[in-house]
Amino acid sequence: MILSMTGFASISRDFPGGLLSLEVRAVNHRYLDVQMRLPEELRIIEPQLREMVASRVSRGKLECRVGLNQLEADNPTLELNSDFLASLLQVAAQVEQQAPQAKGLSVGELLRWPGILKTNTLAPEVLQQLCLQSLTTALEDFNASRAREGEKLKQILHDRVTAMEAIIATIKPKLPLILDAYMNKLSSRLQDALGNVEDDRIKQEFALFAQKIDVDEELSRLTTHLSEVKRILKAGGQTGKRLDFLMQELNREANTLGSKSVSTETTQASVELKVLIEQMREQIQNIE
Repeated sequence: MILSMTGFASISRDFPGGLLSLEVRAVNHRYLDVQMRLPEELRIIEPQLREMVASRVSRGKLECRVGLNQLEADNPTLELNSDFLASLLQVAAQVEQQAPQAKGLSVGELLRWPGILKTNTLAPEVLQQLCLQSLTTALEDFNASRAREGEKLKQILHDRVTAMEAIIATIKPKLPLILDAYMNKLSSRLQDALGNVEDDRIKQEFALFAQKIDVDEELSRLTTHLSEVKRILKAGGQTGKRLDFLMQELNREANTLGSKSVSTETTQASVELKVLIEQMREQIQNIE
């Protein structure tokens, strides 16, 4: 599967007393850059959230934004936990019997005792767990959207590869005729300028020059690189960097094809190949 680095997902969860909203969005980047926007109540789990993101995303500039909205209709209320208070006072009385010098608990101390007050809002650990679960769901949606975008990018790249292969298939059979025509033209001009060009030395120079302007090797390497592009696209995974390297190699061969060109056909082929390579490079910048 090919994944795009561009994606978006959002999720909202109701909880007693409010609403948790979570949003994940990302654009292309050279490496993974995660930015967290969290309310103070959830800062404590930021390392866990970052770890979850890193386990599912490899590259991209990603922003995770979490919001907590208090609902006016569900304002927090406090209720005394009478059963727990009775148990606590009973234990306190036993302590006073065994240690008369010990101070009794004040009202303030009793109210601060964990669990003595009940509220209609979630406990911090429950809210944190809700956030972690929400991120898990959001990342699944996020990666699903990246996969859909990745399939579109994959098809675009396949189309460009097919177009490049067609250009190479068209120009390659013509190379011998193009080369012969150019060498005959050059020989005719030399004959007009110098007369007899049957000298062995001149023939050797002609042969060396013919080798220098022969682009069959460049076309073969272009074909090899295109086959590797198709193999990588089929294999899937984290392919962005490998494909970007292949674009450099394809561009190098297309440039050489243009610099060696001795006909308008090979020059035009070089230009068309470089246009397609640049189009592929732009799309590959969005692939993880």
